[in-house]
Amino acid sequence: MSILSREQCEALLKKVLGYSKADECEVSIYGADSGNIRFARNAASTSGGVFQTQLAVSATFGKRNGIATINEYDDASLEKVVRRAEELARLAPENPEYVGILGPQQYKESKRFIDATAAIDPKWRADAVSGVLQVAKDNKLTAAGFLENSAAYSAMANSKGLFAYDTATNVNFNVTMRTADAQGSGYGTKGYNDVSQLDVPAIAKRAAQKSAGSANAKAIEPGKYTVILEPAAAIVLLENLAFGMDARSADEGRSFLSLPGGKTRLGEKLVDERVNIYSDPFNPALPTSSYNQDGRPMERTSWIENGVVKNLAYSRYWAEKKGVKAVPQGDAFIMDGTNASLEELIKSTEKGILVTRLWYIREVDPQTLLFTGLTRDGTFYIENGEIKYPVKNLRFNESPVIMLNNLEALGKPERTVSGESSTHAMVPPMKLRDFTFTSLSDAV
Repeated sequence: MSILSREQCEALLKKVLGYSKADECEVSIYGADSGNIRFARNAASTSGGVFQTQLAVSATFGKRNGIATINEYDDASLEKVVRRAEELARLAPENPEYVGILGPQQYKESKRFIDATAAIDPKWRADAVSGVLQVAKDNKLTAAGFLENSAAYSAMANSKGLFAYDTATNVNFNVTMRTADAQGSGYGTKGYNDVSQLDVPAIAKRAAQKSAGSANAKAIEPGKYTVILEPAAAIVLLENLAFGMDARSADEGRSFLSLPGGKTRLGEKLVDERVNIYSDPFNPALPTSSYNQDGRPMERTSWIENGVVKNLAYSRYWAEKKGVKAVPQGDAFIMDGTNASLEELIKSTEKGILVTRLWYIREVDPQTLLFTGLTRDGTFYIENGEIKYPVKNLRFNESPVIMLNNLEALGKPERTVSGESSTHAMVPPMKLRDFTFTSLSDAV
């Protein structure tokens, strides 16, 4: 099955709606054609291709709602899934938070489908990984990683006349390089809509350089250090702040944005005034979907501006209850930076630690957004503006709110992928003072 066009989706969803007897009916469809190659121990280990698609029907009688899904699109199957959703709706209890479906909306086009990315085939993936393995062998290292690409479409329609359609392509790559004695490790990851921006050899060479340079690491005392977080390290903490700006949890006292008495920190200066975080589905460097799951148009939204909390995300139910605009949560986030390179941040550091990657992130306290985790795949001590030697990995306890108040400098933003959630973001390298390391780790 190929990527369905706007016209094909519109005709299919209109047919499904024609079977509905519910008070309200909403139909959505999703399809993705994806391929991947996995490698480990300097050899390809698996390669695959998957096409998956699903159509979901949401039927509502009053405030009783039922949802059924199917991946067969003949007329009998389509009518069957509608009847099943209606049967479930009649059996369901009333949902006191149900809000009616939206009428027609206006959507801007988000340009995230790139023909060259959609054309990636198994040979392209194999050739790319072959080059990575050659880098590993040339440097007497062992490589492992994953390369995957996809081309996808989505659409939704409802009985009030709403129709939305979107397409996207994506390509992600990550690699870990280990020394032969497993004492050194390096890592690289990138993801784009446009494959022409993905420089697989450069990522592999950088990971190899980190691996060789991180062997024979020295132990240092845990404590508070000036750190430089590379984008792959920064994103795993920042995403918890950027996607944690939900209005309801703040209003109900369950969030780092809550204040006593049911108040929130909306409008309050939360972090350093140089911090600007926003989502923008039409940013050419990081385009995302033009609509969200309930059909609301996505738009550029500033979450933190000059350090001040500018917006919180509202569901339609919570916005109606509070009498405010229903603001959708962004699909990705962008953090402003400067034109400074990572090398310039290192040169400006008298004493500090360069962190390639953070992982195994676990929440300690949602009220302060405190997290714990470990450094990984290349941690280095900086002295007088130069990397002096590799250091053993460390466990940290840190909050993105505290660290963004301890901001020393920002570098040039670049697109990166979270190793924890696979979220894409534009994040600058960040120089931070008083980053808290609590213990050493023998893990490489």
